[in-house]
Amino acid sequence: MLQNYFKIAWRNLLRNKAFSAINILGLAIGVAACLLILQYVTFELSYDNFHTKGDRIYRVLQDRYDKGKLSTQWAGGAQAAGNSFKANFGEVEDYVKVLKRRALIADYGEKSLKVERVFIASESFFKIFSYPLLSGDINSVLSEPNTISLSESVAKRLFGNENPMGKTIKLNQQKAVKVTGVYQDMPANSHLHADLLIPHLTFINEVGKDNNPDNAWMWDGAMSYLLLRLDRNGEPANPKALEAKFIPYIQKTIGAELKKYDADAVYTLQPLRSIHLYSHFMEEAEPNGDGKTVYLLLGIAFFIVVIAWVNYINLSTARAINRAKEVGVRKAVGSLRGQLIRQFMTESFLLNGLAVGLALLIVIVSIPMFNQLSGQELTFSLLASSRFWVPLVVLFVAGTFLSGVYPAFVLSGFQPVSVLKGKVGTSRQGIMLRKSLVVFQFAASLFLLVGTLAVFHQIQFMRSQSLGLNIDQTLVINPPIIRTDSTFMRQMLAFKEELLRKPSIRSIAASTVVPGQASDWNAGGIRLKGTDESTSKQYRIIGVDYDFMKTFDLKLLAGRNFAKEFGSDPKALIFNKMAAKQLGFDQPAQAIGKQIEFWGETYTLVGVTDNFHQQSLRDAYEPLILRLIPDVRGFFSIKLASNQLNNTVSDIRTEWNHFFPGNPFEYSFLDERFNEQYRADQRFGQVFGLFTGLAILVACLGLFGLASFTTAQRTKEIGIRKVLGSSVSEIVTMLYREFAVLILVAFVVSTPLAWYAVNQWLQSYAFRSTIQWWLFVIPFALVLVIALLTVSFQSVKAALMNPIKSLRSE
Repeated sequence: MLQNYFKIAWRNLLRNKAFSAINILGLAIGVAACLLILQYVTFELSYDNFHTKGDRIYRVLQDRYDKGKLSTQWAGGAQAAGNSFKANFGEVEDYVKVLKRRALIADYGEKSLKVERVFIASESFFKIFSYPLLSGDINSVLSEPNTISLSESVAKRLFGNENPMGKTIKLNQQKAVKVTGVYQDMPANSHLHADLLIPHLTFINEVGKDNNPDNAWMWDGAMSYLLLRLDRNGEPANPKALEAKFIPYIQKTIGAELKKYDADAVYTLQPLRSIHLYSHFMEEAEPNGDGKTVYLLLGIAFFIVVIAWVNYINLSTARAINRAKEVGVRKAVGSLRGQLIRQFMTESFLLNGLAVGLALLIVIVSIPMFNQLSGQELTFSLLASSRFWVPLVVLFVAGTFLSGVYPAFVLSGFQPVSVLKGKVGTSRQGIMLRKSLVVFQFAASLFLLVGTLAVFHQIQFMRSQSLGLNIDQTLVINPPIIRTDSTFMRQMLAFKEELLRKPSIRSIAASTVVPGQASDWNAGGIRLKGTDESTSKQYRIIGVDYDFMKTFDLKLLAGRNFAKEFGSDPKALIFNKMAAKQLGFDQPAQAIGKQIEFWGETYTLVGVTDNFHQQSLRDAYEPLILRLIPDVRGFFSIKLASNQLNNTVSDIRTEWNHFFPGNPFEYSFLDERFNEQYRADQRFGQVFGLFTGLAILVACLGLFGLASFTTAQRTKEIGIRKVLGSSVSEIVTMLYREFAVLILVAFVVSTPLAWYAVNQWLQSYAFRSTIQWWLFVIPFALVLVIALLTVSFQSVKAALMNPIKSLRSE
């Protein structure tokens, strides 16, 4: 019997080639798009799932308050947090501290290698996290100062086939360290990627035991992870209950110190597996993903595949009249309704199976393009993963059932006597259902199209706004890694002087960070001299040289720039407008000349600049202080006066290698570097736009099929209208009107939903575009035109048909 079902189903697919092609193509595109998005989503949701103790690992977050108002949120908080919580709370089984370090140069023999991702870690790192240690003792690998552990790939690049264990390498051509561990490269779905680990004891020795960070509550920058203890039932300690205990402990430990500054610090626990999607705080290990984006893409995947299933339902029920006699004959010769349902479900199974096969081919062909759009690294090895096949099987089974069950019950429900007498017609309920499904398809398409336009409108808005500084024609060189403190000032000045002799270079500035980077120098305790410590506030600090303001064309609202003519300028500060206001001055001129207490030293405020965007327009202005450091060890920003970039870059490289030998010459152009901040938004917009286009394509495929059957059913009506004098344009307009009304209803349904979604999405931007009327009208006009063009072929064909043939057709 099953073989017979498949045979009949196959014959029906071949007999109705247009119907089959539309359904298979629509379902294939829907399933392929859904699969690609699901791979992205499941990968993003899989971050840190490989840690065997991951369900009881929490990172300590630190919220600092200033005058009762939240001022900063830290992923890398107080140095003392981890060890203090372990020592004072029995719920904490173990802890590990992780601190970011700058890139360094590792030398072994003749080989020299720049290592980018360098971290300090305390000795329980490999005990708490599930990063496999390939060589070394897990109990002692990070317990000795002046040792390091390397990732497998870095060890291979530095030592080749030689065993690295016990070997000595030099860091930054100065410090000799011994390799005591080699670990497997950290997986892509880890929120932390380290190529070189330095024991925390080395850090303690560097800063000196008098400055032991394990006792420092006002020194931030340490990511502290706690491993919670299991109770007798095998359940981890309650993190919320533990958080509540932190409050009195902090008040007892540093409450008096905080009270002096009218400040507070609150510590909470963040589950390890939520870090990647829901953590965007200061001192993150690396940039994280966005949970909202992931679930928005998941919504798109749902819309596309549902639109494809709706196509099948619509076309199958629209063809009901054509198959009514078949059902009547089958019932007349003894077929039961259950047998007919199985027959139609078999057709759905076969059609969905062919669509899934085509979808698989589309996915294989599309992987490289999808990687380029999304920034993912999906490979063909994905095809061997359950992460790919389980969703595929689920989509196939769900598609077969959901798209097949309603048509199967409708078609099998015809009464044989009625259909054989020709008395079957399209029910009002059936027509309303099909119209409702078409409205759903196009409402979903309009919703997605509005979202796509809103994303690109916001990106364009951010890029078109004035930054308050000039980043054009600016080449940035990364800081020199290898340097000698005693000679660095002379090297830096000589390097700048030599470059400024070249006509192609206008100015050069050095600074701790450049525009497009968050300043990781956050300073509290800053106040007007002579005022109470409780008036202190927190500020972001950028260390700059004398030429920073000139190079970036910063606008002075009051006061002056730093100048070598003023011998006191090494003790001078320039505030931005927001920082001056935070200090208590609404008029910038009022702040000039004021004495500032800065970490126990007195500085003079010599200038106030207008607010400028140090970071992207996603972030609000921050209170910034430019602190003059003549020998600042940071980035070099070189303002170019020439378009002959190749020659200019070559000249700069030559001088760099002369003054900073052994340091890699790594440069970028600041405008490109700044716009990198918008890459994630741009990728999201591209992915959103691609799948929106696919959703519209799938909806139009279904509309084309539906228009074909609708016009076929109205052939006799069209013929009569032509005989009675209707013109071709009148008939085409009549056919258009039905579909245009449905799209208008879809527009009315989708507009408030799209407005709400776009408005909510824009709230995450400090500087955001306004929601314009054309964000809704353009998608409506576009979808309307595409839809009417889709039905035009069938409508015009029907309108041009000879009425004699039309009247004979029935």
